[in-house]
Amino acid sequence: MEFIHILSLFVIGLIAAFINVNAGGGSALTLPALIFLGLDSATANGTNRIAVILQNLSAVASFKKEKYEQFNLSIKLSLFTLPGSVIGAITAVKIGDELFQKILGIIMIAVTITMLLPQSKNSITIDNADKKLTPSTIIYFLLIGFYGGFIQVGIGFLLMIVLHKAMKFSLIYVNMHKVFIALFLTIPAFIIFIINHNVNWYWGLILALGNATGGWWAAKISVKKGDRFIRVIIILAILIMALKLIGIIL
Repeated sequence: MEFIHILSLFVIGLIAAFINVNAGGGSALTLPALIFLGLDSATANGTNRIAVILQNLSAVASFKKEKYEQFNLSIKLSLFTLPGSVIGAITAVKIGDELFQKILGIIMIAVTITMLLPQSKNSITIDNADKKLTPSTIIYFLLIGFYGGFIQVGIGFLLMIVLHKAMKFSLIYVNMHKVFIALFLTIPAFIIFIINHNVNWYWGLILALGNATGGWWAAKISVKKGDRFIRVIIILAILIMALKLIGIIL
């Protein structure tokens, strides 16, 4: 029976990483799986961070191999998320998140609608690294850091909104920056979960192997298939996650 659990968790990690790199919400699969294995919600939340770190580390390396990287800008954006990440993780070990998930589900439906609308001439993408950061953009990243530290589920969607809509990156570059930022902001949150003894290394490393494998190949597919493919994955992932968070589907 344990072998089946190990194999199932690896496969779930593989699928979740593909969803995470190309869209977001893969943790909506991995967290329930960890809870099913007997972990309490706080420990599942902390354990999931092992997989998220290795998944994004693998994806960053894969994007770099495909010649997609803007490390200076990625690091700058990541630094803005760190204060929020620490505060969010501290909050996560103390309170629940049921109401927050429902609010996020409603937001995700709104995001889906905007993704389905035809893009205007003003939404032309510019992928150079010389982006001027406005005060509102900095605030967005601070808030994203808090949410990422708090629960992680759906962090990819929030990063995509800011990187694509506010910063005007194409979806390939969005994903490239997204996995780097998600990697960066997860590390301090993960340390806090470790300090509070909310990490199960055994199940976490098994899940991480699946996530790391999925993250590597997801980045390659993202580059080869382009924006249209990524947009379809985003819409499907957002809809499924939103319905799940609201409680329409189990």
